[in-house]
Amino acid sequence: MKKGLLVITIVVFLMSNLSFTVYGEENNQAAPDSENLAENAKSAILMERDTGKVIFNKNEHEQLSPASMTKIMTLLLIMEAIDEGKLKLDETIRVSERAASMGGSQIFLEAGEEMSVNDLLKGVAVASGNDASVALAERVAGSEKSFVKRMNEKAKELNLKNTKFQNATGLPAEDHYSTAYDMSVMAKELLKYETITNYTSIYEDYLRKGEDNEFWLVNTNRLVKFYPGVDGLKTGYTNDAKYCLTATAEKEDMRVIAVVMGAGSTKDRNADVTQMLDYAFNHFQTNKLFEKGDKITELNMLKAENNHLDVVASESISTLHKKGESMDKVTTEIKLHEDYTLPISKGDSIGELLVKNEGKIISRSDLTVEEDVEKASYLTLFKRTLQRMAKNE
Repeated sequence: MKKGLLVITIVVFLMSNLSFTVYGEENNQAAPDSENLAENAKSAILMERDTGKVIFNKNEHEQLSPASMTKIMTLLLIMEAIDEGKLKLDETIRVSERAASMGGSQIFLEAGEEMSVNDLLKGVAVASGNDASVALAERVAGSEKSFVKRMNEKAKELNLKNTKFQNATGLPAEDHYSTAYDMSVMAKELLKYETITNYTSIYEDYLRKGEDNEFWLVNTNRLVKFYPGVDGLKTGYTNDAKYCLTATAEKEDMRVIAVVMGAGSTKDRNADVTQMLDYAFNHFQTNKLFEKGDKITELNMLKAENNHLDVVASESISTLHKKGESMDKVTTEIKLHEDYTLPISKGDSIGELLVKNEGKIISRSDLTVEEDVEKASYLTLFKRTLQRMAKNE
């Protein structure tokens, strides 16, 4: 296994005679001509998902109650557990008395009832079920308290400096807060798990269908039905938080995230988000560089059991620019970590892909592996030594 920093530069030509404007890592501010957006909200943000670039913001770092938008972090940890094989969609979970006792939005689980992870996910994503959220949290971490600890650890990992959780549901609690910016980052991270929108895009469905206690699910995010392209993510409301929404929509290969916090009514909340989405799709477009899972490079690791390793994109990677503008040349630089400690687990970051314009970094994305990489056995190492000796004869 070679040590040292491996850097590879790829030049991507996108032919155009027009100028290019980037909302990049060193220029992460809102675009002009957007002053009239989110007039009804205390805070708001509009972000392009692939690049993480902010198109519009308003008081985006103000600490406010996120209400049930808290469940975006809850869903993120659940999707991570599923991706890592620690939780399976067809697994059945037995509901605890505590989970069944949750108030607020619920799917009316009963203590001792058994429900699949798949249906509980629907209960969280569609109906914002507090009981379903706690049932899943207890399964993943043993208790809601332990799960909340993981939520806060994940917030630190994502460098969210203005977020603190006290529960997995968003029910009113002292010292439980987040910001529009932090919610957009959580949403961006959640959307790496592309199957999440299979749940958050459902407008209506049923749980326990055909049974006496059948429950009709209706999405609390009405834009899923009434705004083309919206397929998530999470609403929120309490007396303190007022009306909140983290929404995502995709159109013409561009996905955006819009967050509104503290709106005065459902109508105001939806109007603000609709205007923000319209603004994004009317004024901006993306150029796709890589899809999630695309092979970026490869490594030969002599001390690994499988010494040929494909390095892939951990997420969709694009550039963002205003409509009518494009770029003449973009470069992507691969930076792999200097040292690797085996084993490496599926999904672990082993480097990053830097997207640059004229030498200026405009986005960063983790590079990862799609399968576990085990340390080579002594027998494997012995065979490789013999093979190298035979080649040198």
